[in-house]
Amino acid sequence: MKGNSIKENAAAAAMRTALNYINGKNPDEAIEHVMEWIDRFDSKEGTVKAQMKYVHEYLSDKDGPWYKFVKSFWNDIDPDVREKTFENFIINATILGGRRKKAQMEKYGCNIPWTILIDPTSACNLHCTGCWAAEYGNKLNLSYETIDSIINQANDLGTRMFLFSGGEPLVRKEDIIRLCKAHPDSQFMAFTNGTLIDDNFAKAMLEVKNFIPAISVEGFEEATDFRRGNGTFKAVERAMRILREHKLPFGVSCCYTHQNVRVIGSEEYFDWMIGQGAKFAWFFTYVPVGVGAPTNLMADADDRAFMYERIREYRKTKPIFTMDFWNDGEYVKGCIAGGRYYFHINANGDAEPCAFIHYSNMNIKEHTLIEVLQSPLFKQYALHQPFSENYLRPCPLLDNYGDLSEMVHAAGATSTDLAAKEDVDELCSKCKNAAENWKKKADSIWSSSHPSEII
Repeated sequence: MKGNSIKENAAAAAMRTALNYINGKNPDEAIEHVMEWIDRFDSKEGTVKAQMKYVHEYLSDKDGPWYKFVKSFWNDIDPDVREKTFENFIINATILGGRRKKAQMEKYGCNIPWTILIDPTSACNLHCTGCWAAEYGNKLNLSYETIDSIINQANDLGTRMFLFSGGEPLVRKEDIIRLCKAHPDSQFMAFTNGTLIDDNFAKAMLEVKNFIPAISVEGFEEATDFRRGNGTFKAVERAMRILREHKLPFGVSCCYTHQNVRVIGSEEYFDWMIGQGAKFAWFFTYVPVGVGAPTNLMADADDRAFMYERIREYRKTKPIFTMDFWNDGEYVKGCIAGGRYYFHINANGDAEPCAFIHYSNMNIKEHTLIEVLQSPLFKQYALHQPFSENYLRPCPLLDNYGDLSEMVHAAGATSTDLAAKEDVDELCSKCKNAAENWKKKADSIWSSSHPSEII
């Protein structure tokens, strides 16, 4: 790890013990030893103490879905990739990175994110309904040197996890692989439509070992092709087959809308994802970002409640790691944007608090990463978070009407939309009814599951 302290170097040396466990042929012994090692290694700092409490609880049942999920990494994943994923994700990004971030936050007086979402390009080979990138076209690209500089600056702050989106990030697949090679002690992931994954790219992933795709799917063939174009679903299944054959980890990224939510939340769909070999599933809800973006795709309050219930139920029975970036706000105490856990850099270099919030004060081409994190809009986020005491209402746009407008105006931030500048008050007005309706439903759910807490 570049820029390490003596303490961090000693810790990095100690982690070789854990990696030896990861390489063990007996997964049952390996899982036990790795958990014991993390507990011991983190005993003084307590960086992942809260998370490990849940890990021990979930893995106590060796016949349960979580134990089956963890054990599958020994059966399904290339051993060198498994080792590198553990090293970068658990040790570098979470434990050692967490320690460094804590010190840097005190030094600079601002949030330091766990991950940064970067758009290498605005270009995409698809034209999905309701996606702002579909309107941008092949207009903008961040240079390799700019992305490399972002990663270097982030590493110095303790951030070792990087996500790529777009556009379609794999339009820049050669540069992405080059970045993975240049930063072997960081972990990389991309939200991709999957259509550009082929055998050669899978071989490149095996070589670098620190890149994992999250493939976007809207449900089964009818729903996926409806939004993403004919033939997309079959291309996705082909990509998943290639990744399985090369024993590479991958996940699924699902955007649920009012039209597809009952499919996305069905047991049949969860079983399909697991059967395809997906190790995780990220769930997002549709946000009508962009001038003219359709509002009829927005999930209503019943849709949100349905996903809340389904995902929690499947966590008890299905061997797949899931995260709902709205309904899981209770686990991270609200909104994660604005540098609290993550922020977004678009293909023009604009630093935005969230991928869905296209407003900014600064551009990464003109400012350092620390200057971005200390920018007026990011400070507004830090000042207002959490936006609700009900963590099921984490978002300043979809869940708390008026909060986003207030922050954007207070910070003097401007629209960064690459197609047509969108007034923040107009954007918020599109989400007003959804926010007010969800408040009623979310407050009811929260009061039933947290009776001692007053909202």
